[in-house]
Amino acid sequence: MTQRLFLDDPTLASVSATVIANGPDGVVLDRTVFYARGGGQPGDSGMLRWDGGETAITEAVKGEGEAIRHLVAADAPLPPVGATVEAAIDWQRRHAHMRMHTAMHLLCSLIKGAAVTGGAVGADKSRLDFDLPNPPPKEEIEAGLNALIAADHPVRIEWVDESVLDTDPGLVRTMSVQPPRGTGRLRLMRIGEGETLVDLQPCGGTHVARTGEIGPIRVAKIENKGKQNRRITIVPG
Repeated sequence: MTQRLFLDDPTLASVSATVIANGPDGVVLDRTVFYARGGGQPGDSGMLRWDGGETAITEAVKGEGEAIRHLVAADAPLPPVGATVEAAIDWQRRHAHMRMHTAMHLLCSLIKGAAVTGGAVGADKSRLDFDLPNPPPKEEIEAGLNALIAADHPVRIEWVDESVLDTDPGLVRTMSVQPPRGTGRLRLMRIGEGETLVDLQPCGGTHVARTGEIGPIRVAKIENKGKQNRRITIVPG
């Protein structure tokens, strides 16, 4: 099992960890700050450093069970099992993903009543697909996004009992992916509070602490991807 430190503190850029397995399929640590690819968000890249060596991590991905595999290039040096390493992410890339992922939740909040059929987070551009025949005008969406960003709403993660999905199934906006169940806990991402609640839905990704941290966003394009499927692509402004 790899302890996922990013779930509770996405601002951690590095951590000391112990190697519990290594090989051509990557390095497994007892704990990590590397987000593993999933939910449309890429896995983190970065470095592992230990006494006498270092190696670049190309991406973190999910392994068997609760393990996270830190992928390395072919023929790259591997830290020995039992070694203590410093695991450090490429913070600039991670922070770009955090900003864009939170912006996608804001976009979701503006397209009310439409289920999300797909999505992808990127540092330079991100997109959400909606089951939506007639989306609002691009200029209207862009203005709404930047108003929510400028309002500097708080963003926080909270853990609740997974039974909340039985009493409030409307929390889930995605058609293709359902939150994992079986652990007894559900991770929710909340934007805003009380009467200014903007968005509340299950999410395992990393996010900024306040919407103002996102910075300006542009709606690059809205595309027709099927009879009722509309793709909205956003980019940093």
